[in-house]
Amino acid sequence: MNAVVIGAGAWGTAFAVHLSRRGHATALVPRRVEQVEALRAARENQAYLPGVALPETLRVMTEREAPWAEAQLALVACPSQALRETLGRLAPVLSPGVPVISLTKGLERGTHLRPSQVIRAVLPAAPVGVLTGPTNAAEFARGLPGAMVLAGLDFDLAAVQAAVSGGSLRVYTSGDLAGVEFGGCLKNIYAIAAGCCDGLKLGDNAKAALLTRALAEMVRLGAALGAQPETFYGLSGFGDLIATCNGAWSRNRGFGEHLGQGRTVAALLAESRSVVEGYRTAESFHGLCRERGIDAPILAEVYRMLYESKPPAAVLAALMNRGLRRE
Repeated sequence: MNAVVIGAGAWGTAFAVHLSRRGHATALVPRRVEQVEALRAARENQAYLPGVALPETLRVMTEREAPWAEAQLALVACPSQALRETLGRLAPVLSPGVPVISLTKGLERGTHLRPSQVIRAVLPAAPVGVLTGPTNAAEFARGLPGAMVLAGLDFDLAAVQAAVSGGSLRVYTSGDLAGVEFGGCLKNIYAIAAGCCDGLKLGDNAKAALLTRALAEMVRLGAALGAQPETFYGLSGFGDLIATCNGAWSRNRGFGEHLGQGRTVAALLAESRSVVEGYRTAESFHGLCRERGIDAPILAEVYRMLYESKPPAAVLAALMNRGLRRE
């Protein structure tokens, strides 16, 4: 299969490496020309995925050079807030029937649209899908085993599933596009809360309780937004929640840990080289909950911590002192 991966952060690079190792003719297309030059010179993504050599068969190309006419699959791995702009540049060159698969986890700010909805808005003729799950880029690129879930519309899910699976990756399919995307977005918000537990040194009991109630909130929130509840017990929900809330590599968990230790949101955002998706996603989901009248207390408290400067310890107190109820 001829594949093009747009976006050369850690995850985009790792997935391009995987496809190339699987024998697919793969082009990795960074969004910046200077990044193309750096990757070609080092044959390694030293900024985002150090220590992983790019296979000789993996081509690093500019958007102008990319083999759009031959592409059979396009995968987009860029921050959610850059997705619409990136897709807009592809609209004139990408063939209408090529499936466009999102590797992005986050809602668009302002519109609250999921990545697949942004793709459909910009590329209305393109078959749309999402591939997500508990996958740390560095582990994935090193060939350690993992699993993901693929959902989509208007293309052969089984064919893409077979092409992408193999060796270190097992891919499952789902008919719940909304649920798969919501799980991949929401887990970043709860990872910030889990990181606060770590930063405040609250212990394993507190973190276990948080993750249990976060999953319950994900199910309730997702169902209210039209997703299937059972989706959140799968890879894109429970699986990604556990990985992102516990992994030392998780940017969102690390962000929350620093907040728990007393750092400010502004300082952390200024220092961060990588996008912390949970920060923007918390704002989008908080807006959705207000619009729809959905009760999501953990999410609401994370929003207040991030956007209203509420101290992490006060967030904990607010959650612990809510009215008692049945599980």
